Amino acid sequence: MTTTQTSGIAFLKGHGTENDFVIVPDADNAIELPAAVVARICDRRAGIGGDGVLHVVRSAVHPEARAMADEAEWFMDYRNADGSVAEMCGNGVRVFARYLEHAGHISAGEVAIATRSGVKRVHLDKDGSVTVAMGRARLPEDGVTVTVDGRSWPARNVNMGNPHAVAFVESLDHAGDLFTEPPYAPAEVFPDGVNIEFVADRGTRHVAMRVHERGASETRSCGTGACAVAVATARRDGVDPSVSGEPVAYTVDVLGGSLTITEHPDGEVEMTGPAVIVAEGTIDPAWLADH
Repeated sequence: MTTTQTSGIAFLKGHGTENDFVIVPDADNAIELPAAVVARICDRRAGIGGDGVLHVVRSAVHPEARAMADEAEWFMDYRNADGSVAEMCGNGVRVFARYLEHAGHISAGEVAIATRSGVKRVHLDKDGSVTVAMGRARLPEDGVTVTVDGRSWPARNVNMGNPHAVAFVESLDHAGDLFTEPPYAPAEVFPDGVNIEFVADRGTRHVAMRVHERGASETRSCGTGACAVAVATARRDGVDPSVSGEPVAYTVDVLGGSLTITEHPDGEVEMTGPAVIVAEGTIDPAWLADH
C-alpha cells in the first residue's frame, strides 16, 4: 500500500438501496489508493466489503477537481470494487452526501458535489431521502445486442456520465447469473466497457431491473443505471418530456429497494432514494501493507 499515513485509516460503511460503499475521508488527498488496495478493501470475505470506495477529498486539492472547487467544496473520487476509476455513481453520490452531513460538513438542504462527470446538485430531505440532479441523459444512436444463454436482445445506448446498455426482457431471470459480464456486440460501441441493465415491466411507469456494473459484477442497485432505465423506458413508451412539456416519473425497483426517477422538460434527470451510514471504524495499515 502507498499512503502518507502510518496510523490507522478512518473509514465508514454506507449504502443506498443496498449498493454499498466503503467511505474513506481524506480531506487533504493524502491517501493514495492504488487499484489493488481498493480491491482488497472491497473484498467481501477478506476485506471490509463493498461495491466501491468513496474517497472523500476537498476539490481544491485534487488535480481532477480543482477546476470545480469554486462550485463544489467536496470531490467524490469514486473507485469500483476492482479498483478501476469511475466517472460517476448515483447511489454513491447520495451516500457521499449523507456522509458529509454525518461528519458535520453540511446540514440538510442543498449541496454541490464534484464528480468526474461534473458537479452534481444534491438535496438532503428531512424525511431521510436524498435527491440528486443527475444531469441530462445522452442517447447515442449506436446500440448493441446483448446475449445471455443463447437469447439476444437489442440494448439501448444511454449515457448518464457513464455508459449504459438497457435491454428489455420478459423476465429478469433471463439475465442469467450476472457473475460475469454478458457479451455484447459490436464491442467497439463501448470501448471502455459498459454497465448492462436488464429491465422488466411491473406496471404503469413502474419497472424492475438487474444490472451488471462495469468493474463490480452484479450489484444490488445502480443509481445511474436506474436513471438510464427510466429514460430508455420513457422513450420506449413514446414519452419525451422535452416534447410534452411535462415531467415524467418512473419507479425503478432494484434488488435492494426502489428509486424514483424523474425526467424534466429541460432534460434534467433527478433520482430520489435512501442513503444510510451503517458503521465506522479504522483500517489497519499493516493489514493493507501485507498484500
